[in-house]
Amino acid sequence: MKKIKVGGNFIQAKECNSWASKFMGLMFKSDMVPLIFRFRKPISIAIHSFFVKTSFLAIWGRGERIVERRIVRPWTLHVRPKEKFDSLLEIPFSNEDQISAFLDGGKKGLKTL
Repeated sequence: MKKIKVGGNFIQAKECNSWASKFMGLMFKSDMVPLIFRFRKPISIAIHSFFVKTSFLAIWGRGERIVERRIVRPWTLHVRPKEKFDSLLEIPFSNEDQISAFLDGGKKGLKTL
């Protein structure tokens, strides 16, 4: 697990380094832990939430700047930020109070510690 700083808040996230772990993400998981995906260069790909049992907060970053934050509901077909990104943090939640601290704030701070 990696400690990730998002704005002024911290969260522990499991790193998804392999192609398979990036492909699977939160799909079919019963142990819903936050995931961090890192990419070698900025990319512009869409994500989906097929076979994901709960909603999650997606936070896309580029360098240490937050590109976009969006709540993704189960069975959503296509979600893509407006600009390229080199990291993606997925934070599963059962109610929005659990993620309220991560929804606030500006564009600073998606940093691995």
